[in-house]
Amino acid sequence: MEWLLDLGYIGLFIGSLLAATVFPFSSDVLLVGMLIAGGNPVTTVIVASLGNWCGGLIGYWMGRLGKLEWLERWFKVKHETIVKHQAKVERYGPLLALLTWTPFVGDIFAIVLGFYKARFWPSAIWMLVGKCGRYVCWAILHFYAAQWWG
Repeated sequence: MEWLLDLGYIGLFIGSLLAATVFPFSSDVLLVGMLIAGGNPVTTVIVASLGNWCGGLIGYWMGRLGKLEWLERWFKVKHETIVKHQAKVERYGPLLALLTWTPFVGDIFAIVLGFYKARFWPSAIWMLVGKCGRYVCWAILHFYAAQWWG
């Protein structure tokens, strides 16, 4: 991941985008690395949030392309399970996009929202709020850690 930091904010954007898709690495590490390297906290949070948000939107649209038959046929998911999860998505809708910030499972929420055809713009906005909130928390923690340890 160091090569991404060498690219500056562009690397942070690319890394944050990829981390929100299927690549198994942490955009949080990139964000903190950029802050430690002297990146502007506001710019760093905005760039990481936008990159991770774009990655989440890619997941949403990938899910939108999915078909129920694929889950049943290739992943052996029972129809009852699909209906149960669909009811949850319909109940909570785009608010589930707030959970896309969570490590490891967040990407699945984005795909599921697309798969069950949750409304795009409300999902996209809540996704951005969740992802931005995550990076703001990291930036605040970095600030206080830097104050504490000098």
